[in-house]
Amino acid sequence: MTDLVPLDFAAPDLGTLADLAGCVAVLVPETGQLDPGARRLNRLTRGAVERLVASEGFEKGKPGDVFSVGWPAGMAAEALVVVKLPRKTSAAEARRAGAALAKAAGGKALTVHAGSHPMAAVIAEGITLRTYSYDEVRTAEGEPAKPVTLLCAKPEEMAAAYAPLRAAAEGVVFTRDLTNAPANVLTTTEFARRLTELRALGLEVEVLDEAELERLGMRTLLGVGQGSESPSHVVVMQWKGAEGAPFALVGKGVVFDTGGISIKPAAGMEEMTMDMGGAGVVAGVMKTLALRQAKAHVVGLVGLVENMPDGRAQRPGDVVRSMKGDTVEVINTDAEGRLVLADVLWYAQERFQPSGMIDLATLTGAIIIALGHEKAGVFANDDRLADAILTAAGAEDEGAWRMPLAPAYDKLLKSRVADMKNVGGRPGGSITAAQFLQRFVKEGTPWAHLDIAGVASVSSETAYAPAGATGWGVRALNRLIRDRYEG
Repeated sequence: MTDLVPLDFAAPDLGTLADLAGCVAVLVPETGQLDPGARRLNRLTRGAVERLVASEGFEKGKPGDVFSVGWPAGMAAEALVVVKLPRKTSAAEARRAGAALAKAAGGKALTVHAGSHPMAAVIAEGITLRTYSYDEVRTAEGEPAKPVTLLCAKPEEMAAAYAPLRAAAEGVVFTRDLTNAPANVLTTTEFARRLTELRALGLEVEVLDEAELERLGMRTLLGVGQGSESPSHVVVMQWKGAEGAPFALVGKGVVFDTGGISIKPAAGMEEMTMDMGGAGVVAGVMKTLALRQAKAHVVGLVGLVENMPDGRAQRPGDVVRSMKGDTVEVINTDAEGRLVLADVLWYAQERFQPSGMIDLATLTGAIIIALGHEKAGVFANDDRLADAILTAAGAEDEGAWRMPLAPAYDKLLKSRVADMKNVGGRPGGSITAAQFLQRFVKEGTPWAHLDIAGVASVSSETAYAPAGATGWGVRALNRLIRDRYEG
């Protein structure tokens, strides 16, 4: 698994600045006023910092932009990097600035003169999130990550502030590694095995096999995986940091989705290794809670299946009975994620009677048509929970947008032969998928569905990640639990 970049906080030793290798960075507010560390660098570089700050490029640049001077005179460093910050820096702006610094460093050793900036720990978080590379299946052994050092006035205080941010970053990286992994590496069995390793952090982890799932009546979930050689599993992770009813997180874990008998087009099908992204986020959040010893009771459940075409595979027109007891006509076997979630949602409520519940899934292409790759779709039966999710996502700079639920959409799910069908046609596709899931939420249970199809993995880099898995949602849900369900 990918390790975080080695990062440390230290008191500034201005006498050694000239000898530092790699990149040396300094924070400069948009006013252009230099702090003592920046003035020291300016003297070392014979006025290069002042000239850069006085330049038209710096003046026209936006807060968060970085400017670089290659092989600065008077220093051993390969580059001197200046990041422009607003006068009052928000957490999101500081995090983005850190990510921009990491990108500018390009893998070189990085020393950031943060001085007395109050957001030094958040800048460090941005650096940590951006210095990620998925190398699990490469044969060439990459170079060890170069160290990052933040020189600041109160290093011990900033290190303490960074500790919970680092825990969340570890959760994000765990999610990214799972989501990036090829399907022949991350099979359902291997996914379950990796989750059992979280026991070392204090999580309780159970793996339910197919025989147990059959006994429980999870036939909508089992129907999805019956055409695959990989056995279906449900993994239950518990973090008992407090007493009382738990908050539940439920994730769709389709390790590969061919579409089944309703097979997808060949072009782009390789991207369906990310169709377990919802389960990946749940796993990342649970790891984060354990690492930071969260004072909350949270249970994470993931349904792990593979959707393959086979002589035993589920057919369009089949009718399956859910754990709840409702029958579902399977119109399209490529609408499989909701069949997995239906049973796991019901099981979570039957077993744990949670105080609230969120499911996450790369569920529909329709949400990408609606929101692109900038925001996840938020569907909820509870306004307070929806608002809390949007607030947490906004604070963590993770895009989210509330989408509607309404009984009028239910008519699109009417089946001629069963209690419901699993698709409602193209109109409002992400909404009818959410309406389907809502049928498996008990009355009185606050619930939200997050459709993360557009944000779980993207083809181009984001502010915090290279192209591929983003880990979207780990930081937002960690904050939601911290702010709403702890203490």
